Amino acid sequence: MTWWRRLVGGSSGRDPRHTDFLAEALDLESRGDYANALTSYRLALRERPDDLGVLQNIAIAFSKTGQPEEAIRTYRRALQLDAESPGAHYGLAFLLLKRGDTAHAAMHLESFLQFSTEQDPTSARFRAHAERTLAQLQGAPDDADGQYQDPSARSGDDDGSAYTDEG
Repeated sequence: MTWWRRLVGGSSGRDPRHTDFLAEALDLESRGDYANALTSYRLALRERPDDLGVLQNIAIAFSKTGQPEEAIRTYRRALQLDAESPGAHYGLAFLLLKRGDTAHAAMHLESFLQFSTEQDPTSARFRAHAERTLAQLQGAPDDADGQYQDPSARSGDDDGSAYTDEG
């Protein structure tokens, strides 16, 4: 009656191969395939609905696929789980800046600086970027129309996705 147990929710006794959706997503992302990585991240999130790292990776993939509103929503969900997540604050800050919401962006940059570790050499570059950006937001704008200009931008695509507080 193995088929009956499977039909009503029991186990067949077999150990089916489990797909590691997170590893799959990371592999796809490393190859620049953000759209398919998003699918795998969503499947990984089903298995671990409160995994902060998965949520942040989903937000980054949304940013990379041109879906900033979804990325913002995902970073906010991550912050509901952990209000002190430096990666979520950093990513959200730069997405809000792109949207023109400088007040909330500054708030998230301040939170990032508060919750990120100064001693962590990996975060030093991101802390410096956040400090420069925050200083610019609190001072006079660089251009005549009052728009934020990223002080370290090499291109116009800073979506804040480079920083995660993983590992």
